Amino acid sequence: MERKRSEKEIEEDLAAQEPLKGQDGEKKAVGLQRELGLLAAVNIIIGVMIGSGIFVSPTAALKYSGSVGMCLVVWAVCGVISLIGALCFAELGTVVPRSGAEYAYLLESFGRLHKFWGPLPAFICAWIYVVVLRPAEIAVIMLTFAEYSIQPLRDVLGLSRMSTEDEELFVKLIAFLGLGVITYINMVSVKLYVSINNIFGFCKVIACLIVIGGGIYELAIGNTKNLTSGFQGTTTNPGFIALAFYNGLWAYDGWSSVTTVTEEIKAPEKNILRSIVIAVPIITGLYVFMNMAYMTVLSADEMMTAPAVAVAFGDRVLGPFSFIIPLGVALATFGCALSIQFGVTRLCFVAGREGHMLKPLSYIHVRRFTPGPAVAMQGIIAFLFMLVGNIGELIEFASFLIWFFYGCATAALLIMRKTHAHVHRPYKVPLILPFITLAVSVFLSVMPMIADPSLKYLFAVGFILSGVAVYAPFVYYKKRPKIMGKFTFLTQVLFEVVPSESESAD
Repeated sequence: MERKRSEKEIEEDLAAQEPLKGQDGEKKAVGLQRELGLLAAVNIIIGVMIGSGIFVSPTAALKYSGSVGMCLVVWAVCGVISLIGALCFAELGTVVPRSGAEYAYLLESFGRLHKFWGPLPAFICAWIYVVVLRPAEIAVIMLTFAEYSIQPLRDVLGLSRMSTEDEELFVKLIAFLGLGVITYINMVSVKLYVSINNIFGFCKVIACLIVIGGGIYELAIGNTKNLTSGFQGTTTNPGFIALAFYNGLWAYDGWSSVTTVTEEIKAPEKNILRSIVIAVPIITGLYVFMNMAYMTVLSADEMMTAPAVAVAFGDRVLGPFSFIIPLGVALATFGCALSIQFGVTRLCFVAGREGHMLKPLSYIHVRRFTPGPAVAMQGIIAFLFMLVGNIGELIEFASFLIWFFYGCATAALLIMRKTHAHVHRPYKVPLILPFITLAVSVFLSVMPMIADPSLKYLFAVGFILSGVAVYAPFVYYKKRPKIMGKFTFLTQVLFEVVPSESESAD
């Protein structure tokens, strides 16, 4: 009778599996591989920054700025501010060459200041991003993807004959299928992710250029009525101007995404900065000219009342080819969700490696070199958020914290100018730029609470405190439930994963 193998023997068998070989024939170390070149890095930024917002509801900046001219100024300035913040993160990526972006920078700068309180900001950052914010964003984005992907096929699918409840169920099923696809892609292969994300990145840029081309055509035939008002009606209310910039900057969020995957970027000391300098100005140009196109074709009232601005634009300008717009939204949202999940799983990986998340989240597939458990967990949490239904409020309460963490990371840059003065910096941002980013971060963290005082911000504080309640026993005091040994073993067998070799060396 065959003897039952022990857990240790199975783990050793997993670790002994033949890994993939590099182009030089040498075996690759088990861990994240540097497979993302400059083009892939550019498309990661484009993938996260261009979602559904610029197609569906880019109207808040127009509403609060009060005029066409001021609105375009807001979009352009928001692009410049985003570039400034991204340049600060480019330096941080050379000082702390690890994946995780804000989490890694907070851990490096504050982690050694106090045994208990030092690592806490980094843990709270990971706690909010991993458990709530990013999976909730993915859930909402995939629901938007499902809604727009079926629009060109409504008659073929017979959706017009369905009840509202049946149609909503059908949309959810498509969203579940889309979530399964992006989770599969990110679990199977980084190269597969890169190939698909590059394709979707090009497609969504083309969709943006189609909108811009439609606007140029309308201007060429003399449709300038909506633009002739210029700065007429510009608001003089500082609060409204602040809200215009606030909403514009949210549309640009995602400029830090390339620093979340630093450990997989080829020549990160060069390509992080290059990808930022290429991608952010491209997106700024697309956003400014897309808004100009919208405002050429649609009046301010039409833009405010349209359920989806780009769809209304397409119906007016593209005629029988108007299906391109919902198709473009579907491509943009799918690529955006794919890249957000790719990035947050790397944050899971780094936090697990540091002991701030479950240890198996830092384990790597022995042949595919992907963090399978982290990808699966993000897929499951996003699935649960989809089941909950309306989670818009949930995202709102957590989203204002994003710029808070950007501000903390910028403060970390200023701190490490002193504490890590000896570290070689291939690129060093002018000192004025971190102070600009810090000021914007403070403004965007405080403005929502001033403009719209709400109990949801107390809920945000409560969630942060819940993070402290998890941090104290399980991270600081390292309490480990007895079941964790079995859970880790089951995870290794199910996903064929082992600790990365760099982690094993530690």
